Amino acid sequence: MNNAELGNIGEEKAAALLEAKKMIVLDRNYRFMRAEVDIVATTDREIVFVEVKTRRNNRFGEPEESIDDTKKKQLFKVAEAWLHERRMEGAPVRFDVITVMNPNGKGEKINHIEGAFWYL
Repeated sequence: MNNAELGNIGEEKAAALLEAKKMIVLDRNYRFMRAEVDIVATTDREIVFVEVKTRRNNRFGEPEESIDDTKKKQLFKVAEAWLHERRMEGAPVRFDVITVMNPNGKGEKINHIEGAFWYL
């Protein structure tokens, strides 16, 4: 399994988790310029922009540790573009991270970090 396939599996599992939590997935892999957000979902209160990190193991650290300030700034720009396109500027938003460790393997672990970070 290559990295793209691994990422797709992780995003499918993340979307299923959100739907199980009664969230509605509005968009997947939304791109603006060179940046992308993996999943855009909604609760009854806010729009949630979700970054999904999938790893085979944690040999190089926990997946969420790979989200640096540069990535956060890209996510904020993508979120602003998504909201602008839909004329939803000013809507309450949240940025979550879902990590998927060892998908489809023994000891698979999925972690949903709600409100993982805020606008810088």
